[in-house]
Amino acid sequence: MLPVSDSDMTEYSSGVLIFTPSNQHAMASDTIIELSGLSIFQRNILVLSQVDLRVDKGEFVYLIGKTGTGKSSLLKTLYADLKVTEGEATVAGFNLKTMKRREVPFLRRKLGIVFQDFQLLSDRSITDNLLFVLKATGWDDKAAMEDRIRDVLDKVGLGTKGFKMPHQLAGGEQQRVSIARALLNDPELILADEPTGNLDPETSEGIMTLLFDISRTGRAVLMATHNYALMEKFPSRTLKCENGRVLVS
Repeated sequence: MLPVSDSDMTEYSSGVLIFTPSNQHAMASDTIIELSGLSIFQRNILVLSQVDLRVDKGEFVYLIGKTGTGKSSLLKTLYADLKVTEGEATVAGFNLKTMKRREVPFLRRKLGIVFQDFQLLSDRSITDNLLFVLKATGWDDKAAMEDRIRDVLDKVGLGTKGFKMPHQLAGGEQQRVSIARALLNDPELILADEPTGNLDPETSEGIMTLLFDISRTGRAVLMATHNYALMEKFPSRTLKCENGRVLVS
């Protein structure tokens, strides 16, 4: 689990800057993730091998598997926390194998990342949490920032809660804030790592409805989960990490 602090929020928030690095190449227009023969390593230990995977715009895809089978490692690879050394991997038009370190923040500005434990800044209001992300990712028009914050809070059903502090919100509401944060800069892909893991069943269903609604707007959503009951209520394409491979379940 990646910590989020004032100094590194830029790295883990989607953003607004338009950037075309030298290693960026065109995928099929509807393809957000394309992996071919990919091997994933953690500290030189092979975690997953020969991963072949494609995710298109508007898809909702589950990623399942027992603890330690590589789900988080795959997500970390997709947002360039783990380097690609074997195989090919392209995410939102960025070639992860040839990407330079200075280009990583630009990839992450095209992603929205939702964590299990919300990772909100506890010393500021919900509005100020979101304002911080916008400032960190290049926004400087006060009126435009206020409009964007109002828009994303409305989208997640928290339009009247911006003045509250994180500890004043229930767990499901905090997770909705983290989803709003992920949406701030209109990302092409949402990566969700156990987003319902700390929530009760009823609240979890609300979060799932929200994430499916997001996928219907054309964004891809890849969600790691252990919650098979939710998957039965919200069926969708499923990938399974097992025995060092990623399988279609």
